Amino acid sequence: MIPIAKPYLTEEDANAPHDVILSGWVTQGPKVQEFEENFAEYVGAKHAVAVSSCTTALHLAMLVAGVGEGDEVICPSMSYIATANSIRYANAIPVFAEVGDDYNLDIDDAQKKITSKTKAILLVHQIGMPADIDAFRQLCEAHNVILIEDAACAVGSAYNGQKIGSHSELVCFSFHPRKVITTGDGGMITTSNPKFAERLKRLRQHGVSVTDRARHSADKIIFEEYLELGYNYRMTDIQASVGIKQLEKLDKIIEKRRTIALRYHQELGDLDFLCLPVAKEGSFSNYQSYSIYLKENCPVSRDELMQKLFDAGVSSRRGIMTAHRELAYRDLCKDVSLPVSEDLADNSILIPLFAQMTEEEQNYVIKSIRSAFK
Repeated sequence: MIPIAKPYLTEEDANAPHDVILSGWVTQGPKVQEFEENFAEYVGAKHAVAVSSCTTALHLAMLVAGVGEGDEVICPSMSYIATANSIRYANAIPVFAEVGDDYNLDIDDAQKKITSKTKAILLVHQIGMPADIDAFRQLCEAHNVILIEDAACAVGSAYNGQKIGSHSELVCFSFHPRKVITTGDGGMITTSNPKFAERLKRLRQHGVSVTDRARHSADKIIFEEYLELGYNYRMTDIQASVGIKQLEKLDKIIEKRRTIALRYHQELGDLDFLCLPVAKEGSFSNYQSYSIYLKENCPVSRDELMQKLFDAGVSSRRGIMTAHRELAYRDLCKDVSLPVSEDLADNSILIPLFAQMTEEEQNYVIKSIRSAFK
């Protein structure tokens, strides 16, 4: 069975935690700081704050942005459920807006959803395709709301020549194994706002006034205080040591992924009943996932195609979920109508794409897809 995804992990990554484990400092220590500094430099941000997942990154971003009880945050429903959950964790209300054919938030529909209660717009760069950050930044400035980027899928992607992570004051990344680089699990928040960075670091560690590293390196006794309600959202040094090595390979990994995506474009582009993911002008995608949309004239249904691929030994996944149709959100979303999101979710599939995918494996996937339509 050819998998849908596979983390690009090498012996170098496997060896990275060795010295960390033997050092005895295995959490929130020097390796976490090194990973943060390297990541900030890579994306072009002034600060990066490592946390336990992208979900916790989004939660903390909501808090430092001032999102609270009764506030509304506009976001796509067509995203992994963590996007909407992070808003609810802050006791705020997710307001779902439509997406366009690039799977990203539709600015016209988002603008229609702005009210006096709107505190932020949570912009998702879905499947690694950069959304139109400049347009949403202008919209947010015009309505005095903050822009937060959910870049869970977009590490290494770029918009107008700059890496995702450098455009806004709060950008959240994921290092889950399905993403382009991984630390097993983990997340990062980038910001150029020093006050945000300071508070993010405090919130991830129970609201403490002084870090463990600062206390241990001090030349006198320091007693910590707990300044506000905080959380245990720390990344371990074991994870960070892997992240450092993964980051060094990120450009190479993306180059391989883009080569595979280009081949899919070339070999499937003649099938007029499919829509393939193509980055818009000014956008550079890492192709975190490769999503195929089946038009109405497609000779097989989405489910039939997935079953045929499964029978042939090729993994696939359904299209990106819509949170408003999940049981956890149905009571909140009784009047929500998002026909574009629902159509894209119901008539698209994700097909295998990973950096170490061989030409033989890709040939087989392509052959299996084309055979399924005969």
